[in-house]
Amino acid sequence: MPQFPVPAETGGISAVKTAEAVNRQLERLMPVLTPLGIALGFFLPGVFIHLRPFVPWLFGLITLSGALKLRVAEFGNTIRSPVPILAFFVSTHIIMPLCVMFAASGFFGGSPDTVAGFILLFSGPIAVSSFMWVNIFRGDKALCLTLILLDTLLAPLIVPGTVSFLMGTKIVMDISGIAVSLVLMVVIPTVIGVTVNEISREKIPALACPYLNPASKICLMLVIAANTSPVAKTIQLDNPEVWKIAGMCILLSVGGFIVSKFTAVAVRCNFEKNVAIFFCGGLRNISAVTTIAVTFFPESAALPALLGIVFQQTISAIMGKLFAVRRVSY
Repeated sequence: MPQFPVPAETGGISAVKTAEAVNRQLERLMPVLTPLGIALGFFLPGVFIHLRPFVPWLFGLITLSGALKLRVAEFGNTIRSPVPILAFFVSTHIIMPLCVMFAASGFFGGSPDTVAGFILLFSGPIAVSSFMWVNIFRGDKALCLTLILLDTLLAPLIVPGTVSFLMGTKIVMDISGIAVSLVLMVVIPTVIGVTVNEISREKIPALACPYLNPASKICLMLVIAANTSPVAKTIQLDNPEVWKIAGMCILLSVGGFIVSKFTAVAVRCNFEKNVAIFFCGGLRNISAVTTIAVTFFPESAALPALLGIVFQQTISAIMGKLFAVRRVSY
């Protein structure tokens, strides 16, 4: 019997493999991609500022890409053991913001906007990229996904509520605008992603994710560049205050990981849950925070987020090797 070629299928498989290979390379370059986005926006603000109107859509695509991997069934067993979840929310959204407020006020007490920027940075929802790190270090993926979903859905309440409660009337901000922005960029894409995954029984994500995964990482870099461009003129590298903020970002980011580590140990989590809480507590969705800061806050309030995103992925890699070294998968 003659053999007939199947170019469409072969081509499809080849395209998927190529997309997956590109995604793996981009994952390895994550510590470089975020600073590259900052550099592009800083040195070419006239180019990337034109992307500003598209930032909510680009960010929505990033969120959708991560949400398509979420399934409701994976949360069942995790929610039945709520202690790690409750401990995470206490440490991440009560203890850490309070520590940040006291530390930032001590160093930047004369600039309430800068203090608010730090509080905003550490009140943001979990970064979707935390799932990547939890997977690399063999943590509890179900717990990680549960925390991402819950934290994302609650973000429109937690983020403006935390900044308003801790800063009071010291700053002026559009609370309803922040909440609506988070709903559009984070909550709605998450609900759509989870719903599509459930209805299609993972078939649509299996087709779309190989292409969305690398696309979302490119979108992340573009979002960072677009958010950097309008405040590029305020980042004066010869200004000691900029370096002071950068140093505080590094110290507080490291502190976030350490607080999360102590939290996991305090509630006697096993290794897998320990890793999930560690990365979820240490990584913030700084792209969302930066978008909010640039849109709703003075320029000085955006500096902590812009500088924090430069170091976040690199700090994650270093802290993971220091505190999550068992059964590392490269």
